[in-house]
Amino acid sequence: MIATVLLVVACAPLIVSEEYVVPENIDVDQIIQNDRLMKNYVDCLLEKGKCTPEGEQLKKAIPEALQNECGKCNDKHKEGIRKVLRHLIKNKSEWWKELEAKYDPEGEYAKKYKKLYEEEGLA
Repeated sequence: MIATVLLVVACAPLIVSEEYVVPENIDVDQIIQNDRLMKNYVDCLLEKGKCTPEGEQLKKAIPEALQNECGKCNDKHKEGIRKVLRHLIKNKSEWWKELEAKYDPEGEYAKKYKKLYEEEGLA
């Protein structure tokens, strides 16, 4: 489940490939340091609020990114994902739990990404 939100929030600004069209120029550090911005992304992903164009693109990319272990992400994308994951789990656990419930209700991805959680010190 940790990877779920990691991919959910971080992929929004970071995914670029033939299929993903989410801009890479979004500053992940700026987002995680600003509760209002972060909450806007979370609400968008939870369908509780309006989405920016990037947020809409992210919502569309999340299912595939979770299924293929972010196979279309480069190292920069993956680092952004790790930053967001750490921030949500350590600082915004209530948002994290809501995102987990939406994007990994059966715990399928939590199992799939268990090793990653352990490597990141989040398990």
